[in-house]
Amino acid sequence: MVAEQGGPEDQKPQSDEARSAFVPPAGVDQPAAPSDDDHPTSEFALPAGVQTDPAASSGSGQGSASGPGSGSGSDTLSSAFVPPSGYNAQQQPPTFTPAHGIPMIRLTKEAPWQDRMRTMLRMPVFERPAPETIQKTDDSGPAVPRVLDLTLRIGELLLAGGEGAEDVEAAMFAVAHSYGLDRCEPTVTFTLLSISHQPSLVDDPVTASRTVRRRGTDYTRLAAVFRLIDDITTAEHVEVSLEEAYRRLAEIRRNRHPYPGWVLTAAAGLLAGSASVLVGGGVLVFLVAAAGAMLGDRLAWLCAGRGLPEFYQFTVAAMPPAAMGIALTLTHSTDVRPSAVITGGLFALLPGRALVAGVQDGLTGYYITAGARLLEVMYLVIGIVAGVLLMLYLGVQLGAALNPEARFVPNDRPVLQILAAMALTLAFAILLQQERSTVLAVTLNGGVAWVIFGAMSRTGGISPVAATAVAAGLVGLFGQLLSRYRYNSSLPYITAAIGPLLPGSATYFGLLGVAQNEVDTGLASLSTAVATALAIAIGVNLGSEISRLFMRVPGAVEGGARRAAKRTRGF
Repeated sequence: MVAEQGGPEDQKPQSDEARSAFVPPAGVDQPAAPSDDDHPTSEFALPAGVQTDPAASSGSGQGSASGPGSGSGSDTLSSAFVPPSGYNAQQQPPTFTPAHGIPMIRLTKEAPWQDRMRTMLRMPVFERPAPETIQKTDDSGPAVPRVLDLTLRIGELLLAGGEGAEDVEAAMFAVAHSYGLDRCEPTVTFTLLSISHQPSLVDDPVTASRTVRRRGTDYTRLAAVFRLIDDITTAEHVEVSLEEAYRRLAEIRRNRHPYPGWVLTAAAGLLAGSASVLVGGGVLVFLVAAAGAMLGDRLAWLCAGRGLPEFYQFTVAAMPPAAMGIALTLTHSTDVRPSAVITGGLFALLPGRALVAGVQDGLTGYYITAGARLLEVMYLVIGIVAGVLLMLYLGVQLGAALNPEARFVPNDRPVLQILAAMALTLAFAILLQQERSTVLAVTLNGGVAWVIFGAMSRTGGISPVAATAVAAGLVGLFGQLLSRYRYNSSLPYITAAIGPLLPGSATYFGLLGVAQNEVDTGLASLSTAVATALAIAIGVNLGSEISRLFMRVPGAVEGGARRAAKRTRGF
């Protein structure tokens, strides 16, 4: 009876709509069913024994695959790529929330842009606040390639002028951030600048780089670049378009140095003469040291015009002061100090600016740039040593009675030495091409540094290295506060002020000991010179960091600690 009821329905032909297009028609042999090995497995298929969420499967209209590992709902394994139930892509939950919560970062606009940008650079990318003030751009948004190019050009001027790597990165980030490119990562090394901008997580990043091939010391140009950055980052008062920023940058590049060449040569002579007075020289020693330094400066300019590297320029510049000191020794004059003449020439050549920048980069975590800067300092010092040693060997062969035991300085001329220290700082500021408005402040800073050093070392009997570190720390402290007050770079207020503290006499006596085959005495004196130089650099950096204790830190959490530059050991 069942067969009779179902017979007519079985004989009924199927319509075309009920038959799949992939089913072979009637009368055609059916192909054999393929084995499981012939089915290629998709790389997105779940492995055997893994089931998707039954609720998600039923919601999508697909059945869940069963396998040997299938069981109850509690034992069902979920794929790592399947979102959990209740997940909404528009309202994503936070990945991780600390126990104390995520603090809101607010950057105070009263702080200088250097501190605000340094704070942002030390934050993780996901904690950085969005830009609040953006320079005007066209309706289509910021021109990313032009903004990156402007940022690199500004960073190039800063790095070539001797600015520290962290300050260069902060300036580059400030420019890009002001023009709306907040997802930027600048990178600075000794000769290479690069910056990468990623519009979003799904867009390809845009990266640009620039190489610094020439370096020059012009703090007037450095101050102009800082004013440009301050105008760009302060959109509430000044609106600087990309065209205006490019125009001002071109003017900064075209500007001539504020002092002509003959003024720089005279400043080199004043620096050497003042340094010779600091170590016990008189009027004749002042004149001879100044003449030797000016002659060495002209010879160095001649070598630079011929395209010789800086190493040979320093070697040639160190020879005339040493030769004049040896010539005074050969005259058997008892009224002059030949060692003071040579020491004055060394003061005019020691690369204190590069040394401070190198140690500062190392202390802030930029080890590649710090290593390159210190290597540059080493080559320059070796060039100076080669020039002085060549003259000292020649003087020893000629019978010059160079006395390494002539340890100066007399203690009965404090007023004259303070004036000499200030004159040395003034000459150093002119050599650095500083603005005339900053010369007086840095001159007073150098005089204060020498007073502190003399009071601790000569009067208090404290170690000269420790006294130098304290004096350099005060120089860094005052320089950083002055720079924040003037919204300028700190280098014009610091670099020239450390001139009186440079280890010129220790370097000379170390070289003299080596020349007279007294290696132990020479190496001991040279080690003192190295320790003094490091004390200057560390003291300047420490003073700069101490100055930030008196200023409001932008982005600081109430009751929280200030972020360090790097966390290499987890604390």
